Amino acid sequence: MACELINRPSDLDRVIKSKDRLTVLFYASWCPFSQRFLPDFLDHAEASDQCFMRVLVDDKDDLIRKYAIEVYPTVLFFQHGKVAKRLDGIFHVGLNKRQLEEFVNKCRA
Repeated sequence: MACELINRPSDLDRVIKSKDRLTVLFYASWCPFSQRFLPDFLDHAEASDQCFMRVLVDDKDDLIRKYAIEVYPTVLFFQHGKVAKRLDGIFHVGLNKRQLEEFVNKCRA
């Protein structure tokens, strides 16, 4: 399944409300940890039967505040329109493929 890029906060709100389960990556173009993690996230999304989306937060301060994103990349899992679980990147480390796989498995339960 493709991993759509969400460009507007209103589009993200609409998708969150329309999906029972949704995994969203928040990342920044200037962040090397985001850029290193993005291919792993996209590969996982492509191989999954679950819904994955991504948000490039470079000019989306309102979303950063709304979801309390402090480190990039951060992955949020929404269930029935609300954040059910989150995987925050580690400052100056980011995230890796194993962490994503473990997180997604926890979200399936």
